Amino acid sequence: MEAIVLAAGFSSRANAFKMTLPLGKMSVLEQTISKFEGLCSKVIVVAGFQAELIQVEMAKIIHKNAYSFQIKYIYNENYNRGMFSSIQKGCNEVNAPMFFITPGDCPLVKKETVQQLAEQEGNVIIPSFNFKGGHPIKLSSEVQQKILETNPDSNLRVVLNKYEKKYLNVDDPGILLDMDTPEEYQKAVHYYHDCICK
Repeated sequence: MEAIVLAAGFSSRANAFKMTLPLGKMSVLEQTISKFEGLCSKVIVVAGFQAELIQVEMAKIIHKNAYSFQIKYIYNENYNRGMFSSIQKGCNEVNAPMFFITPGDCPLVKKETVQQLAEQEGNVIIPSFNFKGGHPIKLSSEVQQKILETNPDSNLRVVLNKYEKKYLNVDDPGILLDMDTPEEYQKAVHYYHDCICK
């Protein structure tokens, strides 16, 4: 399996470049990437806005040499067209029959949740907590092909609506926690120290 981590957005409501913010002993981006250790052979990080900051952060992560998978940096020059353009850019690099997609600012997912998703079969696997779908989602190469064939001005929801979705109920509120605002970042820091570190 492989994974696509979307790190091209504007961080417009966060008042900071959220991918490089600290969370525990890692950055937000590394926390997200680290969840695929032992499950994926390659993690593709798609950058756009302030891509040079992502490059610096990835150089630090790679320098640690702590991961068994390849980390690949991709620049989406059309990032201002929206997230779907970054998803397509990432899908161009996927060579595995199954792959994950997650926003880079969803660092609080439990590793066990990703493991559970990896064990499921189907074209579209979505983790669910309290009947709400979250991230990461797991997709097949068939869906990958459909994503690449779809108009870049469309969105992922339109593509996934063509497939039967399998929801996996997990005891993991981290699948729903992202960090679009400074308040959400502070909540994430508290959640990390109260729930993840224990």
